[in-house]
Amino acid sequence: MSDIHSSSGVSPFMPVDGIHGAESVRESAGTLSPLRLAVKDLFHIAGIPTSAGNPEWLASHDIPNQTNEAVERLLKAGAKFVGKTITDELAYSLNGQNKHYGTPTNPVTPQRLPGGSSSGSAVAVSSHLADIGLGTDTGGSIRVPASYNNLFGLRPTHGRISTDDMVGLAPSFDTVGWLTRSIEEMEQAANVLFSDDTEESTEKSAEESADMRLCSCTDIVKLASHQQHIVAWNNAHNVALNDDLLPLLPELSNAFRILQGAEIWQQHGEWIENHKPDFADDINSRFNACKALTLPEIDGAKKIQNALVSVVNSVFQEFDCLVVPTTPGIAPLLTSSSAELAEYRTNLLTLTSIAGLAGLPQLHLPLFEEDGAPCGLSLIGPKHSDLQLIRFAKVLCEQRAE
Repeated sequence: MSDIHSSSGVSPFMPVDGIHGAESVRESAGTLSPLRLAVKDLFHIAGIPTSAGNPEWLASHDIPNQTNEAVERLLKAGAKFVGKTITDELAYSLNGQNKHYGTPTNPVTPQRLPGGSSSGSAVAVSSHLADIGLGTDTGGSIRVPASYNNLFGLRPTHGRISTDDMVGLAPSFDTVGWLTRSIEEMEQAANVLFSDDTEESTEKSAEESADMRLCSCTDIVKLASHQQHIVAWNNAHNVALNDDLLPLLPELSNAFRILQGAEIWQQHGEWIENHKPDFADDINSRFNACKALTLPEIDGAKKIQNALVSVVNSVFQEFDCLVVPTTPGIAPLLTSSSAELAEYRTNLLTLTSIAGLAGLPQLHLPLFEEDGAPCGLSLIGPKHSDLQLIRFAKVLCEQRAE
C-alpha cells in the first residue's frame, strides 16, 4: 500500500464556516508536542459550533461554552488542534458517508468507503493531515475506519474516559477513542488520557504484556474474508482456540441493534420528532426502527447481553486477550448497493458487538491487505486492560520490524 502524504478528493474537515476553528484554540507545550489533533464534530470545544454531522442539529443548538475533557487533556499536553472533522449524521452509521458535508476520501483506497462514524478523523490521520484522530466508538466507529484506513484504533473500556460535553448516541455503549498511524503515537495519547486513572495501576507492565495468553474463536474468524491471514497470524503467535462464544454469535448483532436503538431513541427521539431533520435514507430508516422497538425485544436482547458478559468473563479467567477480525474484510466499494451495505453491516456488527455489549477495550492492528486495501485484526481484553493491549501491540510491532 502506498504511503499517502496529502489528501485528495473530499476533505475530512468540516466545511461549514466557524466549525474548523483551529485558529481559536490555544496551544500548550507538553508531551504531545508537536503532534496534530483532529477532533470529530461530536465533541464540544468552547466557542466552536458542534454540528453532529447534520445542519439541523447545527442550527438548533447553541455554540458550546465548555470543552470536552478528552479534548482539553490532549490540548494541555501539547497537541496542536488542526480542526473539526466530518462525522456520519449523529454518528449513526459505520460507512463514513455524509449527504450534507460529503464523504471524506479514503486516501489508501479512494474507490472504497472511509468507514464511520469517525470518518473525518480517520481520513485526516491517514492523509497525514493529523497525527491523532479523536473520535467516538459506539458500535465500531473507531475500529471500522481504523481498519479501512490502515490505522491503529482503540475503543477503550466503556466509562474509562468521560463522555461529558459531547453529542452522545447511546450512553451505555458510547466511548471516546482515537486513531493513529503508529503504536507509539497511540501509546502517547493513552498516557495522557489515562494519566490520573486509578485503574491504570492494575494493568500489567510492559515486560508482563509481552507474554500474553491469547485465544480466538473458530466461527468468529470464519466471518472474515481475510481469515487465511488471521489463521496464519494466530498460528505464528500460538493463539489457542476457545469456542465458548459460538452459540451466541448469531444473536449478537440483533441484540446490539436493539439495545443501542432503544437508547438512541431515548437520547434523540424528541429532537427528531420536533425538528424532522433531513437524514440520509439508511440513517432515517434506522431511526424509525429505533422508535418501533418494543419492551419484549429489549428484554430479550438484554438476556443475550448478560449471557455474553458471563461467557466473556469466563474466557478471561483463562486467557488475557481474545483475537478477532475487526471487520468482515476490506472496505466496501463506494458503488456498493444499499442491500449489499445492509448485509455487510449485519456481519460487521456481529464482530464489533462483542466488545460493545460487554464494555471491553478493543485495539485494531493494521496487519494485512487484500486487493491493495488494508484490513487487520483486533485484540479484545478484560475491562481496564487498555494499556496492556497497547503495550502488547507495541511488542508485536517491534518483533515485526526485526
